[in-house]
Amino acid sequence: MGPEEAVNIRREAIEKITGTKLENIGYYSLDVKRSTARNIENMIGVAQVPMGIAGPLKVNGELAKGEFYIPLATTEGALVASVNRGCKALTLSGGANVLVLEDKITRGVLFKAPNALEAKKFVNWVMENEKRIIEKTKEKSRHLKIRRIRHWIVGGNVWLRFEGETGDAMGMNMITIASEHACSWIEENYPGKITFLAASGNMCIDKKPSALNMITGRGKTVIAEAVIPRDIVERVLKTTPENMVDVAYRKNLIGSALAGSYGFNAHFANIIAAMYIALGQDVAHVVEGSHGFSLFEVQGKDLYASVTLPAVQVGTVGGGTGLGTQREALEILGVAGGGNPPGINARKLAEIVGATVLAGELSLIGALAARHLGKAHQELGRG
Repeated sequence: MGPEEAVNIRREAIEKITGTKLENIGYYSLDVKRSTARNIENMIGVAQVPMGIAGPLKVNGELAKGEFYIPLATTEGALVASVNRGCKALTLSGGANVLVLEDKITRGVLFKAPNALEAKKFVNWVMENEKRIIEKTKEKSRHLKIRRIRHWIVGGNVWLRFEGETGDAMGMNMITIASEHACSWIEENYPGKITFLAASGNMCIDKKPSALNMITGRGKTVIAEAVIPRDIVERVLKTTPENMVDVAYRKNLIGSALAGSYGFNAHFANIIAAMYIALGQDVAHVVEGSHGFSLFEVQGKDLYASVTLPAVQVGTVGGGTGLGTQREALEILGVAGGGNPPGINARKLAEIVGATVLAGELSLIGALAARHLGKAHQELGRG
């Protein structure tokens, strides 16, 4: 039985069991053989999400240079229009300047020692043998470059956080397989008593809010910034720099602090989620993508705006990036597949993500300052 026949039989069974006709779920252009081998189990069809385009957005990055059209997949009316308005403001202002400060994916493995004394001895041994351990990770991937192994001790528990670059892949599978292999070697060769307990001990930290990722970063740490001339703020965003700064300070900083939020921003997650769905990224990483700071200030008569995203996990190979729709969306941005040298496409994509998030922040803070948010959603989100 081929994969397409299996999908059809499974879908027909669900139709009979639930009494539901699955006409839309069963209508798709995916390569079923590829999808069922890499991306999905028990497949019955697809979940379709509308995709729009925002732009052009001018980006002045190390790798992303020029004007880009941004694919966004969402069911939230007004989101694409809002990001599009931010793109206009940025492009008219000369574009967003973007930096990738750090590039590392992580896996935090867990070991168990009988007591804290043995745990400390184990950590000392790991530090002495770090180069040998890193060499073991290379046996499982030619693209993975482990840069360091950090450690924490709680009682007899030891976490080792492998941190490294993964080329153009987002890299979680890559670093998981490699670190698990290295940890098996550690368990066999450590002269004391230690147990390799779990390949993930939640110090990675993957797909969960965390101060660790907020402070030290994970994936790509990205900053995007721009100066928006006063006349463009007034003409495009329909408000003033002073009003936007006031709203951003009280909303993004004071309001977020009062709520105990790691997201000192207006809506990073909106843009991250829409781009990740469109571009075949692991959408659960919207959690880390929601972390970060959105800052606004008046410079002279103009508006300075920046976004700092400490944990942007993106890739241009692997995962959902090979699916037909998502591959086409990556091609729109000129980042599909592996780069030469490896890693440049993923970093370029991270720069575009940062610039787009800045566009989204500008537009939403502008709408709030102009008191247009409800009106926009009434017109565009409610038909």
